[in-house]
Amino acid sequence: MLTAEQNEELTAVEAGTPMGEVLRRYWYPVAFARELTEFPVKRVELLGEFFALWRSPSGKYGIIPEPCPHRKASMAYGVVEGDGLRCPYHGWKFDTDGACTDQPAEKANTNFQERVRATAGKVEELGGLVWAYIGPDPAPLLPRFDVYVMDGYRDIGWADIPCNYVQVMENAVDPHHVEHLHGRYFEFIGRHEGFEAPASFGKKHQRIGFDAFEWGIIKRRVLSGASEDNDDWKVGHPLVFPYNMRVGGGGIHQMQIRVPINRTTTRFMLYTVHAPEGYEPVEQASVPDYEIPVFDDRGNHVVNYVEGQDIMAWVTQGPITDRTTEHLGRSDIGVSLLRKMFRQAMQAVAKGEDPLGTIREPHERIDLPCEKDKFHAGGAEFAIDFCNMGSTRYSPALEPIKQVHLAAAARVEADKEAGRPSFTPAGGIGTATLAPDTSAQVDSGTIPR
Repeated sequence: MLTAEQNEELTAVEAGTPMGEVLRRYWYPVAFARELTEFPVKRVELLGEFFALWRSPSGKYGIIPEPCPHRKASMAYGVVEGDGLRCPYHGWKFDTDGACTDQPAEKANTNFQERVRATAGKVEELGGLVWAYIGPDPAPLLPRFDVYVMDGYRDIGWADIPCNYVQVMENAVDPHHVEHLHGRYFEFIGRHEGFEAPASFGKKHQRIGFDAFEWGIIKRRVLSGASEDNDDWKVGHPLVFPYNMRVGGGGIHQMQIRVPINRTTTRFMLYTVHAPEGYEPVEQASVPDYEIPVFDDRGNHVVNYVEGQDIMAWVTQGPITDRTTEHLGRSDIGVSLLRKMFRQAMQAVAKGEDPLGTIREPHERIDLPCEKDKFHAGGAEFAIDFCNMGSTRYSPALEPIKQVHLAAAARVEADKEAGRPSFTPAGGIGTATLAPDTSAQVDSGTIPR
């Protein structure tokens, strides 16, 4: 358990706090690219602060704090002119670097304009998302993780959930919840609502393991009926520090993104690319985004799909989990490792160093280690279960996505019968650089019940 002071420090996101300063060293998705195409200005909240985000007619992006430096009116209602944003109240204009370039009612023969600046962040577009960096200069590079740049059919599900992001991230290093929350509990809900839950989610964990590596923590598991030769253990999948988790299986490549909007609100995003073995490119004019349900019309959690079950478990811990009264067991070694990683990041930033996972070397693509054979279930079978029983059921692209998997499976089968090799898209199983003294494993047979 943690003390109240330690829990406060761990869960803070505000500027000037140790964790808030760590979080400001990373890039975050703050909008969908199509939003700024539909209307060029958007009010966004990130790390407990509000900003005005805009896109110029030339395609250049800018982000500055929402209050105008003049009289504090909202720049989120500003007028996009050229590459700058003009305040709707008195017309002061700011460029993407935060410089004030026009003060219509002020005299031109003074240096007043030069003495006014907005604290501008950095903005880039990648993979259909608009990303922002609001930390100190020099900014690190926006990481081009494999999911955002690989070929495939993609969509993005999302929901704003009323809890702190840390309790969401702790779930990312908690393998055992799968067999209970997505196995036993899913079966219970299915019996009462008249559907059959996916059998692969209920497999018992025989062993779990965690390894720190250059981007965060690799999570591994051995399930009943499997061995260490299966992808779930041999490859695993990573928590990408400090707010992502990369998952895969059955030709599905997903980054689960947990953006700290403020201390008690997290934007949960599911950025998914479908690229199964045998996939042939399908044209997409844009990347569809869709909101997934959190509560039903009676205010109860929607728990008949996988991510809805996760959200229920995160949110019902309270806006900020009370870690002063928790009781961690041996099965919670991943949670302990993550908390240690947060502490190390705070220490690094306090010393003026970059925290884990910031990047300053130009690159085209970062391949993350991630399993292909998920829960040793069949590829297309797992993919269709993923579509029908997870958040993808709410996607406007559900049917095209299912057809992508079914057509690819049929193509692979036809190639096998004809003795032809099948084409496998570049899915991004990279190699992990493991820290030598930060691995942990637990044999499920020894965990106290």
